[in-house]
Amino acid sequence: MSGAASPPPADQRADQGPAQGPAQGRGWRQPALIVLLILSILPEAALQAADLGLWSGAPARLRQLVYQYGAFWPGLLGDWKPNYPGQPALMFLTYGFLHAGLWHLVLNMMTLVSLGQILIERLGQRRFLLLYTLSILGGAVGYALMSTGITPMVGASGALFGLAAGVIVVSITERIDSREPGRLVVRALTLSVLGLIALNVLMYYVMGGQLAWETHLGGFLGGWLAISVLDRSISPGEEAGNRGESG
Repeated sequence: MSGAASPPPADQRADQGPAQGPAQGRGWRQPALIVLLILSILPEAALQAADLGLWSGAPARLRQLVYQYGAFWPGLLGDWKPNYPGQPALMFLTYGFLHAGLWHLVLNMMTLVSLGQILIERLGQRRFLLLYTLSILGGAVGYALMSTGITPMVGASGALFGLAAGVIVVSITERIDSREPGRLVVRALTLSVLGLIALNVLMYYVMGGQLAWETHLGGFLGGWLAISVLDRSISPGEEAGNRGESG
């Protein structure tokens, strides 16, 4: 890849997902969650095995090689030469299934399970997967538009902030449907958004400024737009069916 003889460590800009409360819903054994967990865990498991010398046949510096091919590289939107045809487009998705290390993966997957159960109960499996995908894309767009450096970016947090937006929208919608006073609805919305902003500010300083906040913001906005459309498209019968899905 021209413009980067050796990639900067991805964990310098690896985004961390928003920590949430205890999981809710009908149990985490949902097909959509299982697919996303497998797609996220397998790459990091292979990289961990290579890093620890447990994979004897692994190529040298496998993690850097995988980042070269799968991370989001802003330079590929400029004059950098891609490693394979279509990389500048595919990286808008592939970055979301790579992580900067074991703890990055664990924190993100715990958040995925927690938020995912709530939204699957509301949206169903297919709409949830669509929300997740659109949030990944939103995170990449946010990083592409707002990042000023050339550092690569990996992690599921763009999608997770999109899911957080989804949970907020669902909660606000339910408050409105229950005819809760408008000032209470506005207060709940304000506190939720301010909480996410405070989390990002805290993480930014804890990580010494090495936080892909652009991805978080892009994922949040993408998730907000997506859930606004997906939630409206659910009929009462479909919603009842989603709540009755077996785990």
